[in-house]
Amino acid sequence: MLKNSLFVVLTCTLFFVGNMQAQKANWFHLDASDGVNGVSAIKTYTEKIKKSGSPVIVAIIDSGIDVDHEDLKDNIWVNSREIPDNGIDDDKNGYIDDVHGWNFLGGPNGANVAGDSYEVTRVYSSLIYKYKDADPSKLNKTQKEEYDLYLKTKKEVEDARESAAAQIKQIDDIEVRATKGLDLAAEKLAKSGLRIGEIGQLDVSESTELAYGVNLVKRIMQSRKGLKSVEEVKEFLLFDLIEAKRDSEKKLNIAYNTDFDPRSDIVKDNYADKLEKIYGNNIYEGPDATHGTHVGGIVGAIRDNKKGNDGIATNVKLMVIRAVPDGDERDKDVANAIRYAVDNGASIINMSFGKGYSPEKNIVDEAVKYAEKNDVLLVHAAGNSEADNDVTPNFPNAYLGKSGFIFKKKRYAKNWIEVGALSFQKDADMVAGFSNYGAKTVDLFAPGVQIFATTPNNQYASLQGTSMASPVVAGVAAVLRSQFPSLSAVQVKEVLMKSVVPFTTMVKKPGTDKEVPFNTLSVSGGVVNMFKAYELAEKTKGKKKTKQIGA
Repeated sequence: MLKNSLFVVLTCTLFFVGNMQAQKANWFHLDASDGVNGVSAIKTYTEKIKKSGSPVIVAIIDSGIDVDHEDLKDNIWVNSREIPDNGIDDDKNGYIDDVHGWNFLGGPNGANVAGDSYEVTRVYSSLIYKYKDADPSKLNKTQKEEYDLYLKTKKEVEDARESAAAQIKQIDDIEVRATKGLDLAAEKLAKSGLRIGEIGQLDVSESTELAYGVNLVKRIMQSRKGLKSVEEVKEFLLFDLIEAKRDSEKKLNIAYNTDFDPRSDIVKDNYADKLEKIYGNNIYEGPDATHGTHVGGIVGAIRDNKKGNDGIATNVKLMVIRAVPDGDERDKDVANAIRYAVDNGASIINMSFGKGYSPEKNIVDEAVKYAEKNDVLLVHAAGNSEADNDVTPNFPNAYLGKSGFIFKKKRYAKNWIEVGALSFQKDADMVAGFSNYGAKTVDLFAPGVQIFATTPNNQYASLQGTSMASPVVAGVAAVLRSQFPSLSAVQVKEVLMKSVVPFTTMVKKPGTDKEVPFNTLSVSGGVVNMFKAYELAEKTKGKKKTKQIGA
């Protein structure tokens, strides 16, 4: 079976809904008393928050944001030191016309990187010339470690390419067979005078192709309600097949293609210079801002305006930093994005991205330390690989050192929160089936399933992932930093960790049917809760010092 099932609605299918449905989709704002695992945002605003608070800048490092969205534009950060569109670096920070943020995936001529390869592909590509014909017996210890990495990445990339090619062939075969079977089913149904809901009454013994088509109709109608004809079933299936094939082709031609390099022709930076900072452009939306716009809307869509969704936070300004392509982000861009956010006044940085390799982890670590020194809280998505981050690291992460593991390096960033994803259910399926977890490496969980928020062009959609859970936490943190400005980034993390709603419920460990206590899947053993965090923050004495950018 293909990874993207051909017979069910895709996990992250966008669906646009009206205002009534939008309110139902705001389940993550609700309280536990409402029967879901919400963060009690509505209860907090109703019973606790009586003042507007101080303005808080939240940097969204992502794929870009539609800064003109009806539900976001009034909450987009504006660099008051920069005069828009005059082609001059007015604030002398090195970035021309960075009015709402910056795009580290853009080029000087206005072009933008859309897709990029996975980091494993880039690591493998960088090692091919050194070890393709190497004799392992003649390598020293350091070379042997690199050689082992070469073999590991080589297998991962080549296996992925082989799988993608096989999936494309499988999809083509299914398309031919399905088209014939569905055409026969439509013809037989028309002749019988039966309706589509009665298709199971057809005699299919005369043809295996007909039996296949009828079976397809029944299976698809079980997962996709409202289809009224075989032609509609066929249209739905072919769309699904096209999407699945496009995904496989993207893996083959871009993600796992060692020859693919969009960087040199578009960004035109000196990529070998990992300390280079001044490159990119100010095209904030980029080629596809769906992911970033959705993330930004979870944090800071305008509340109570009777449009779309409500963000978690009020009195917040969203700084737009584009550094995440359709593929794996690059360490150089991540490091520069963090530094840009810090230098331009962000108090919180949301990072809904991740990858399995980080060849320049040291420069990201230095940027994380820079954020820590300047009292900036970093909130990061744990990943969607059903993996234990204690065993298989997800980058970037809080652990400062080459390995990225707590037991290999004791030094870790105290201003970092790693977030797993939660569903709205309160039973064994409480943890999102795709979410990464980790008793040592994932700090807490937050809602991340069917999260309704902004998408480009004044639209709204429900998406899911730890990418959605992370901005929920960033939004709660923004409320605390707004209402209690004396609290430091480290104190805000402590408040969030100590105020979680703890659960010992037996839940399915992601990727398995094995049930384990929920509190074994994260450091805190709980779910972020805005109401409890607010109460604890009221009792916490602030120790925050005046922020000295660049100190």
